[in-house]
Amino acid sequence: MRLNILFGGEAGQGPNILTNILGKALVKRGYYVFSSRDYQSVIRGGHNFNVLTFSDEQVYSNDGKIDVLVALDKKTEDIHKKELKKDVCILKGNEENMHYAGRLFKLLGIKFDVLENELKKLGRFEENLKNAKKGFEEERKEIYKVSQKKTNSYFANGSQGISKGAIESGLDVYYAYPMTPATPVLAELAKDNIKNNILVLELESEIAVVNAAVGSAITGAKAMVGTSGGGFDLMTETLSLTGIAEVPLVIYLSQRPGPGTGVPTYTSQGDLNLARHSGHGEFQRVVLAPGNPKEAEELTNQAFYFSQKFKIPVIILGDKHLAESFYTLTEKAKITKSEKSTFLRRYSSYEATGEGVATDEAEIINKNIEARKLKEPRIKKEAKKFKMFKIHGNKNSKNLVVAWGSTSGAILDSIKNLDCEFLQILYIEPFPEIKKKLDGKNIILIENNSTGQLADLIAEKTGIFIEDKNKILRYDGRPFLCDELREEIKRRLR
Repeated sequence: MRLNILFGGEAGQGPNILTNILGKALVKRGYYVFSSRDYQSVIRGGHNFNVLTFSDEQVYSNDGKIDVLVALDKKTEDIHKKELKKDVCILKGNEENMHYAGRLFKLLGIKFDVLENELKKLGRFEENLKNAKKGFEEERKEIYKVSQKKTNSYFANGSQGISKGAIESGLDVYYAYPMTPATPVLAELAKDNIKNNILVLELESEIAVVNAAVGSAITGAKAMVGTSGGGFDLMTETLSLTGIAEVPLVIYLSQRPGPGTGVPTYTSQGDLNLARHSGHGEFQRVVLAPGNPKEAEELTNQAFYFSQKFKIPVIILGDKHLAESFYTLTEKAKITKSEKSTFLRRYSSYEATGEGVATDEAEIINKNIEARKLKEPRIKKEAKKFKMFKIHGNKNSKNLVVAWGSTSGAILDSIKNLDCEFLQILYIEPFPEIKKKLDGKNIILIENNSTGQLADLIAEKTGIFIEDKNKILRYDGRPFLCDELREEIKRRLR
């Protein structure tokens, strides 16, 4: 059983709240839920929609075809008519959104008191309760009977995973200038900043943000910044400073389509090379790429571990799809402690003596560069203590899908019952030793960009080239959908 429900309407009509109410109720009943958001870069109006997919088996993505359509405005049905199944159930009528909540719970065979408990967590309880009860009583159909199952599952999105990982790592200060899709982490950390003893500051620009973070880090604070591609561009001069001055800093880079302003509210994996190569000169960094909220929590924690241990910048590479999609998770994250490594002394963007005094002495320059280079083998050795990649699917298959980041969800759903193995790369830098995993395989690459940046990285690190015909690339700002991706993979299997 796998059902797809689309909630659509104008900005402000409430597709998010309806999705979250139903999603949380289903997870509490032992079902697996995945939900994603699609919205335009406008404050009011436009067309927004969420898709919620739920199943009695693990689910990490949406499908392209819809079983239930909740049309909060008159445009929604027309916009999505090509995506509707022949036997689709359509809820419409321009009612209050909690009226639709009542109809949905009745449609799925969920008792009304479950919805009532969810409504108690919101404002305007009496009004919402009245509208929900009316919808519940008016709905006559029941397309599925949701039962109660034992569960330890929880419902979270990638932004919550990043935030939780930072808090658990002992974050002291978070700086950011709002930029979609990194902004939700700013909101998450600000929400309980006093409770968690964290300073959360929004400054006037990305340049101010990253320089303030460096200032905090050199006094001994665990510092982190968050931004998207355009903001990260502005931070790169200071990124180079952290490399020469040996300042530990964690940077959350949440991708969206570029170049330029691009498509601000959609998703992409176009910044892999930016994260790897930005900044001038030569210095060490770590780049990590989580694929779900649990991995986001763990890799954010590892980012602090590496930044403090080696006094380097560490970049967490996420994207809009991961940041704003909700996943059902069954296991808690594993957390590693890290000790603060900086202390108050003179720091400089120049090559400097051990006392921090600027110098152009050849002997000292060589000594400093060689000392920084020695970090590289130490970082690689340390990284092997963690899971640098994951293997899913049929481990004896001749077919191997390779990918990174948020595409992993649609891939996991797509390869069920296919003769296929999936190699998910978590560490972009240092790159894991995967050549033996690739040798002799029919390699299929899946990425949300137009050039196959991971394929180029694999060729650079292993000497193995992936054929263009085996590259499944999507670059329209939308994430991969399970049913469509499955057909693309099947066409490339041997």
